[in-house]
Amino acid sequence: MYDEEDLDAIRSAKEEWEEETLGPVLDAYGERQDRFATVSNHELDRLYTPDDVAETDYEEDLGLPGEPPYTRGVYPTMYRGRTWTMRQFAGYGTAEETNERFHYLIDEGQTGLSTAFDMPTLMGLDSDDRMSDGEVGKEGVAVDTLDDMARLFDGIDLGEVSTSFTINPSAPVIYAMYVALADQQGVPREQVRGTLQNDMFKEFIAQKEWVIPPEPSLRLVTDVIEFSVNETPKFSPVSISGYHIREAGSTAAQELAFTLADGLGYVEDCLDRGMDIDEFGPTLSFFFNSHNDLLEEVAKFRAGRRLWARLTDEWYDAGEQAQQMKFHTQTAGQSLTAQQPLNNIVRVTIQALAGVLGGTQSLHTNSFDEALALPSEEAVRVALRTQQIIAEESGVADTVDPLGGSFAVEKLTDEMEAEALEYIEEIKDMGDGSVRDGILRGIDDGYFQREIQDSAYEYQQRVERGEEVVVGVNEYTIEEDTRPETMSVDKETQDRQRTRLAETKEERDDREVETALDGVRAATREGENVMPAVIEAVKAKATVQEVMSVFADHYGSYGGGF
Repeated sequence: MYDEEDLDAIRSAKEEWEEETLGPVLDAYGERQDRFATVSNHELDRLYTPDDVAETDYEEDLGLPGEPPYTRGVYPTMYRGRTWTMRQFAGYGTAEETNERFHYLIDEGQTGLSTAFDMPTLMGLDSDDRMSDGEVGKEGVAVDTLDDMARLFDGIDLGEVSTSFTINPSAPVIYAMYVALADQQGVPREQVRGTLQNDMFKEFIAQKEWVIPPEPSLRLVTDVIEFSVNETPKFSPVSISGYHIREAGSTAAQELAFTLADGLGYVEDCLDRGMDIDEFGPTLSFFFNSHNDLLEEVAKFRAGRRLWARLTDEWYDAGEQAQQMKFHTQTAGQSLTAQQPLNNIVRVTIQALAGVLGGTQSLHTNSFDEALALPSEEAVRVALRTQQIIAEESGVADTVDPLGGSFAVEKLTDEMEAEALEYIEEIKDMGDGSVRDGILRGIDDGYFQREIQDSAYEYQQRVERGEEVVVGVNEYTIEEDTRPETMSVDKETQDRQRTRLAETKEERDDREVETALDGVRAATREGENVMPAVIEAVKAKATVQEVMSVFADHYGSYGGGF
């Protein structure tokens, strides 16, 4: 981007600056530490100049917003057209209680819904299963049947709202319930909008919630994608999630690499099924963590867009719409501290700002009390107001890619892309040319877990040595108790949910349920797309566990416990 004569002059000027201006200051005062690095321990230079980005080709590497390689954003106007979707994660207790929180957030200005499910629902268990005891409604909402889904969205028009579902092993059942509820409301399926997490690769790599083995889990993911492309084209059937990989302790580059590799794996599986990448590709969405190191996170998001565009173009001949990496961001839960919890408001603000400066399409800001309990209404309101202040008062939403052209950001973007690509190519080599097969082999061999745990251990060592400062934890600590009042789920929640489930089972037609479940069994056995049969089953009031048991019976449970 720069003339070689100009670069020579810049290099000479920097050398002169180092000798005459910087040198005396270093001799007299030094710097506050010997080495500066990001949260991921990526070393930072003292100063960046045009020389650091001398090899950058503006058209090829940056381009303009809304055009390949989308480094500067997937839309030409970005937030000047409309701000990101403010989508606060919510869910606890029964469907009625979470419905109240949904309405509260909508009244406070939230622009999209995001649903958290309790552990039994996440694992495909009903509330009355013995393994669900003590967990019903504790960390999310309990959903057993279509009746619960109807209560969850009571008073909410599915044709008017976009809803995100953080659900994985039992994602096909929850998605089926949402489609069935839309049918009941009279909302045409082509108008249904939202996002299903449905990312089983990530589960086997990091979060560790599964019911059946990796390969049949992948088959169900692809069933949902295939069905959704045809029936609910405005719905994103998978949210390829780096968030949990980062929460498990990965570096930013590992988060980016493993997430994009997972996405490429799903692309390959869809292609093998005969699907057209230009039909399913635009429906794929991504989900990233935003951590404390603002410049590193901005570079990660920009590098991710560029790398996804390049790889889908070069490896799979994707068109421009399928090359666009659109993503949701959540601030870093792992960074929240129980000590001095109000400090978390500042952390979340920095992380949210990084997501916005990096060009996210939707954003969840964590509540300051989440290291202690489910978020209170006050904490949720502060988290939402944080986004609204960034959008309305900070000015950063008024310019497209405001950090584009920063020597530091562009250099970090290049370095992030290179490091992530090295991981992706290693995974592809493990699969003998197939990213999908490399992921499956890496899961079996423990490759991903080793990489992540090594990074997590290295970070914790730096914290314990004091090389990484965590305010209120290993520096600036105080003695007094500053814990806020926290929210808790009452002990009667489980009883209420189990009573509701018993009533549904009593009122439904058991022969109709069994006939519908036989349809799921037949589709599973014959290798057909299971989604039409699952939708009929949930309409007959089959429970989450009854449907998931069909899959577990056919494919076998993975690791026991189901």
